[in-house]
Amino acid sequence: MKDSVIIVSGGMDSITLLYERKDDIALGISFDYGSNHNANEIPLAEMHCKRLGIRHITIPLGFMQKYFKSSLLDGADAIPEGHYDGKNMMSTVVPFRNGIMLSIAAGIAESNGLKNVLIANHGGDHSIYPDCRNEFIAAMNSAVTNGTYVGICIVAPYTDITKADIARRGKKLGIDYSETWSCYKGGERQCGKCGTCIERKEALAEAGIEDTTEYVG
Repeated sequence: MKDSVIIVSGGMDSITLLYERKDDIALGISFDYGSNHNANEIPLAEMHCKRLGIRHITIPLGFMQKYFKSSLLDGADAIPEGHYDGKNMMSTVVPFRNGIMLSIAAGIAESNGLKNVLIANHGGDHSIYPDCRNEFIAAMNSAVTNGTYVGICIVAPYTDITKADIARRGKKLGIDYSETWSCYKGGERQCGKCGTCIERKEALAEAGIEDTTEYVG
C-alpha cells in the first residue's frame, strides 16, 4: 500500500528519490515560493509524477518571497557564481524553508491517511543549509511524529550521502537527468556557473554519467 508523500522540486535529488520510492508514494508535493527557478522545476516535477502515475499538487507559498530575505528570491542577477564552498553562496539560504515545507507536507500526509514524508536533502548541503542537516531532520521528525495522531515520520535517506552518490543511484534507475533542473538563476537554459550548476556537473562526472544538460556557459 502506498503510504508516503514526497516533497518533489524537479531537481536531481528529489526526482531520484521519486523513482527510487515510486511504489510507496501516493502524492508528490511541489512548493511555489517565488524562487527564480520554481517556474523551471515545478513542470518537471509534475511531468515525472504523471509519468509514474503519481498524483501531484503545487502549494503556493508567495508570502516567502514577500517577507523572507534570500538571493534565491531576488532575481537571477542576485545569484552568486562559483562553488558552494564560497561564503557568498550562503546568500541563497531561504530561512527555514525545509521546516515550512515539511510541516505542510506532514499536515497533508495526515489529512490523506499517509504515514511518511519523503525529502531528498543530502550531505553536500550541510555546510550551507542548516535545514538540511542531520540534527534538523531528527528534530523535525520528532516534532512531526509527536504532533500528529498517526505519528507521521520524515524519511530522508540521502542525508548522509553526496550528490554523486545520488546520481549513481539514478544511473542504475535509468533516469535522464537532462529532464531535471538545478540552476538557481532560472532562465531558458541552466547557467552552468552558479553553485548548483557546478555541483550538478561535478556529481554527474563523478558518477560517470554523460551530461546532456544545455548550459549557457
